[in-house]
Amino acid sequence: MFDIGWDEMALVAVVALIVIGPKDLPVVLRQVGRWTRKAREMAGEFQRGVDDMVRETELADLKKQVEKATDPNALRREIENTIDPTGDIAKSLEPPVMPDDQAQAKPEQELPVTAPFEAPRKPPEP
Repeated sequence: MFDIGWDEMALVAVVALIVIGPKDLPVVLRQVGRWTRKAREMAGEFQRGVDDMVRETELADLKKQVEKATDPNALRREIENTIDPTGDIAKSLEPPVMPDDQAQAKPEQELPVTAPFEAPRKPPEP
């Protein structure tokens, strides 16, 4: 990781033994180990937080894709856009729009009410 070889580590150990002394060296090494453990725990927690944020972002994108795929009108729109991208066919199939005065039926134009149709009955068989 730091690209430190055995000879550099031995040199650091000898300097630490001379500077700190043999009596306090185990206490200092123990404290350095605790700091190292805390630093690794913090780095792991940070990494988990970043992973959670990435996972939530991916889930949000996946949720949008699923909602888009399950939209009941999406398939219809896709088919309509594929078959008739300009909308010319759909316009030609729409009923003609009548002006307001023709759209309202006048009372004299209504059909008279008649009796219901009755089918002729069969004569009984002998």
